[in-house]
Amino acid sequence: MEPTKLPNFFDESIKIISFCPVCNAKYNPLEARILEEKDDAHLIHIKCRRCQSCVVALILTSNLGISSMGIVTDLTSEDVIKFKTAKVIDADDVINIHQLLESGAEILISN
Repeated sequence: MEPTKLPNFFDESIKIISFCPVCNAKYNPLEARILEEKDDAHLIHIKCRRCQSCVVALILTSNLGISSMGIVTDLTSEDVIKFKTAKVIDADDVINIHQLLESGAEILISN
């Protein structure tokens, strides 16, 4: 799904995360990007104009109200989409890389 601009009906929801948690600057809701929507859940990405930090937030709306959960990140909206659809790294992958590095393959990687 391509990121889209935040629609007007979503203005109330964005008030929950209307200030940058790093520098306390006010976000412009029109700059928030919806990365994914499913039912009443919206995954959004906002970049602060002042300090350039980013927040990825999940906003949930229901008949009981609106709630959100966000995290400060250095990921762009494109990065979030890319990693969201990437293959999951499991324990076997980590062990394989560890064994590869122990076997002297770190020379190949550093070149």
